[in-house]
Amino acid sequence: MYQKEIEEISSSIAVSAVEVGKHLYWTIGSYKIHGQVFIVSWLVIAALLILAFAGTRNLDRIPKQKQNFMEFILEFLQDIAKNQIGEHEYRPWVPYIATIFLFILGSNWAGALIPWKLIVLPEGELAAPTNDINTTVALSLLTSAAYFYAGLSKNGLGYFGRYIEPTPVLLPINILEDFTKPLSLSFRLFGNILADELVVSVFTLLVPILIPLPVMILGLFASSIQALIFSTLSAAYIGEAMEGHGEH
Repeated sequence: MYQKEIEEISSSIAVSAVEVGKHLYWTIGSYKIHGQVFIVSWLVIAALLILAFAGTRNLDRIPKQKQNFMEFILEFLQDIAKNQIGEHEYRPWVPYIATIFLFILGSNWAGALIPWKLIVLPEGELAAPTNDINTTVALSLLTSAAYFYAGLSKNGLGYFGRYIEPTPVLLPINILEDFTKPLSLSFRLFGNILADELVVSVFTLLVPILIPLPVMILGLFASSIQALIFSTLSAAYIGEAMEGHGEH
């Protein structure tokens, strides 16, 4: 009897445990990459591609069902870019903003909905790619490269004039701001996703059924908000970079 209870407690602890700092390493040449991040990322990307293909396979002039839903999502993502970048310049950036939003949302939801802990790996565990600091840093650096490209393509070398506006005294502060933007994006996303997983895991360990379920539902909502915040800030940074600094 006691042995059975001990086994149940042990299995509950195993399901609720979070392995922080442990990874499934793959070696490619002289580099080591986190295998579990790539596995879940590929699954998320595959799911997004399947949904996109299924929703746009047979397009009608009057949208119905799947096409109607896909057009609603597209309009929502277009609004994010339009509101932050501007009505006349947002269109080229819709694919980037949409990709960032959908990948983060899919990754967050995959980590919250799918019981990855039931799949045992030799080291580490499967989880949302966004709970790995390397993923969030990579996404933030993409945004950083995007707004530098947007500023330079729109204003040329005059883009760098923004660093001495409204006064050259602010040059160090303005340069520091460009470094802190991706850092802020990265740690905001990483910290919130990891904290949510830790909270759910602790509740699962203490109260196995009653409390974790509403907390997980709240986590899904928070995951959606994090995707919205990241994509909105990315669009805002791109829109800020495209302002006519070189014309002043």
